[in-house]
Amino acid sequence: MNKNLWLLSLCQGLFLTNNVVFIAINGLVGLQLAPWGWMATLPVMGYVVGGALATPLVAGSQARWGRKVSFQIGLAVAVVSALMCAWAVISANFWLLCTATVVAGYYSANGQLYRFAAGELAAPAFREKAVSLVLAGGLLGAVAGPNLASATRTLLDAPFAGAYLALTGVALLSMALMSAIRFDAVPGPGAAAGMPGGGRSVAGLMRDPAFAVAVLGAALGYGVMNLLMAATPLAMQVCGYAFDDAALVLEWHVIGMFAPGFFTGHLIKRLGVLPVMGAGVLLNLACVAVALMGVELHHFTVALFLLGVGWNFLFTGSTTLAMQAYRPEEKDRAQAAINFFVFATMALTSFASGALVTTQGWVMLNYGSLVPIIVTGVALAWLALRQRRAAAV
Repeated sequence: MNKNLWLLSLCQGLFLTNNVVFIAINGLVGLQLAPWGWMATLPVMGYVVGGALATPLVAGSQARWGRKVSFQIGLAVAVVSALMCAWAVISANFWLLCTATVVAGYYSANGQLYRFAAGELAAPAFREKAVSLVLAGGLLGAVAGPNLASATRTLLDAPFAGAYLALTGVALLSMALMSAIRFDAVPGPGAAAGMPGGGRSVAGLMRDPAFAVAVLGAALGYGVMNLLMAATPLAMQVCGYAFDDAALVLEWHVIGMFAPGFFTGHLIKRLGVLPVMGAGVLLNLACVAVALMGVELHHFTVALFLLGVGWNFLFTGSTTLAMQAYRPEEKDRAQAAINFFVFATMALTSFASGALVTTQGWVMLNYGSLVPIIVTGVALAWLALRQRRAAAV
């Protein structure tokens, strides 16, 4: 793996450090500051709503100024939003916290493009592995995120204000690493042939079965993961577990999300993208089965670990499938569409997770997650059958 991919992998890890800290504390801080308990995950929802709203802005900045400048703007926004979150906690201002997380969504919309940038930095034959390996950089976030949240939550008098301040340092470090990356993408076959600009509209892309299933797999895979993950700290608090226990569960969850990155690309290359995505669906079903067995610490840990691995297979597979479906001149439009659907689904599940877990409980939340898991499985089976029939003609 070349230097640029290593640096981008580290930036991915720092991006996930930010995300894991947000996941670990936003719901708890929201519960502490919110006027009503069911509003606890509004700061979690704010982060993904901000990402959805920022998607067209980020697509425009990527097209106008390129990867590097756009990514650095996102990191500058991360610094500002982390400071806003810290002040919101210190001043006990719930609505400022929600606003700050919406602003932070701009950074998230940029960070979601790191995986696509990885594919562009690699030769076509290495793209699946490049995407997978850069996503594996999230292992840094798996270890650093929960430990950073635990170590800094009492740094200041206001609980968790120190954790938000620590995220400013994380963003500044990422800015330094990003400045050393050269985004000289390897031209694809279409570019080499002088393919004309323009390409299909979003509606036209969505009429491509492979692209549509890639979007569905990415959105619902992220949605199921977010639905259960965002609710876990709240569910564990209701069950009487300490924050350090929840941080441990989230650490294993994020390890499950990104450790497979070292071999998911190899699996896709060897077995094909749809079988790997299908395995992700089965792992999500296994997660729900374990979660419904009980509420001991090992139930939460194993279920969230399986959820993480399932997400990795679905998300890496969806990214690879999408990159096979769109042409080089459609890159910004296609990636923006995928991220918009991902963020929109995450916004819905972020709010639903808090509302459901505080009103219906952990068990009903898990039963509800079966619907999108089954829909994803049916879509993958449909595409596999369609491709098999096309190959037989």
